[in-house]
Formats: sequence, structure tokens, C-alpha cells
Amino acid sequence: MAVIHKTTLTPTKVELLATWLPTRPWYRGPGAPELERTGGFRLDDPAGEVGIEFMVATDRSTPEPVSYLVPLTYRGAPLAGAEDALIGTTEHGVLGKRWVYDGCHDPVLTTALLALIGGTAQAVAQSVTDTPDHEVVRSFTGEPLPGAAHTPAPADDADGTVLPAPHGTVLRVHRVLVPVPGAEPPARPEGAVGHVATGWAGPDGTRLRAVFMELRTA
Repeated sequence: MAVIHKTTLTPTKVELLATWLPTRPWYRGPGAPELERTGGFRLDDPAGEVGIEFMVATDRSTPEPVSYLVPLTYRGAPLAGAEDALIGTTEHGVLGKRWVYDGCHDPVLTTALLALIGGTAQAVAQSVTDTPDHEVVRSFTGEPLPGAAHTPAPADDADGTVLPAPHGTVLRVHRVLVPVPGAEPPARPEGAVGHVATGWAGPDGTRLRAVFMELRTA
């Protein structure tokens, strides 16, 4: 599993997102956000080269806080052809300069996410090394998902991001998280062939839960 370094980032991830989020079609705020990292999980890159994180960032600038799901990848060099997906660069206290991307445009993240949905990859804790995140649940029913990377062509709309997936399916990433009642992450939505769900920190010590991604037939 990836090593989580206890070090500094300059600028921080939240600072990078505060500038980038308002440029997205699914951003709900009227102006600059007031962001706090409130949850998420990681996936491992089998090659050990790319950091993969699914961050929940909650904007408290609005009367009702809004929680956004932001898939991120961290690279030691620019990703060719992904200039439009670059969120920014940051200086890592151990690893040096890192290029931070909207992970929906990164084939390494897409491949790892399909492996998670298909049951061949494990979600890991966001901030602790070598620790599975057992709160993350996933489901899949259908033909086995291929393990090879493919080139994603994501499309953003007001509700989130849609990516083409194998076997005539599409992967919808819910960028604005809608909490559902219950003490456990929600089950697979009706009509979906796969999903990922988990929780994040809500107000006053509560725990909120939602579907983060779902796989559907095109």
C-alpha cells in the first residue's frame, strides 16, 4: 500500500481546490468557497507511481454546507495530454514538486476505480499507511471488468462527471454528495450494475453517508 507521508504541502490541497472548484459546472456556491477536508479514501497504484485520492471537501460558505467529491491524482511529472485537467502544482515536503490532477481525467485512477467496483482492489485509509478502509462498500453485477487502463473521455455536467466504461456501461461520479438516511453506507441504487459508497464527517460530530459513484448501462 502507498506510504502516507506526514509532511507539508505548499499550497495545500484545500487551497488549490478553493480556486479550482468555482470553475466547475457542478459547483453550487455563489462565490469563493470556504473549504474543509471532511473525508475520503485512497486507492493504490500497482506501479507505485501515482497517488490516488477521493477527497470530500465541504464548503461552509453557504447557509447549508455542500460536500463535494473530488477524485485527485498526484504525479511527479506532468501527465501528457491532460493540461485541461491540471488543478495545480504543490511542493511536497518529502517528494518535491507534485502535479495535482482532476483524477477523472487520469487513466491510472479510472483503472483503479473500476478494480474497486469489480472487487479486485481495496479502498485504503485516507491518512494512514497500510490500513484498509472498511467503511467503503462496493458492489458489482455483470461481466468481469478488464484490468487494463483505458483512455477516459469524461464529461462534466451540473450533476457530476460521466466516464465511458467497459461492456457498454458508463461510470457516473457524484460530485455533489447527497446524504441518505441510515447508519451504514447505502446499497447499490436501483438500475445500477455497480456502485461505491461511504461516509464522511458531518456537522456536530455526525456521520453522513452517500453513493459516491455508480456504474450503469449506457
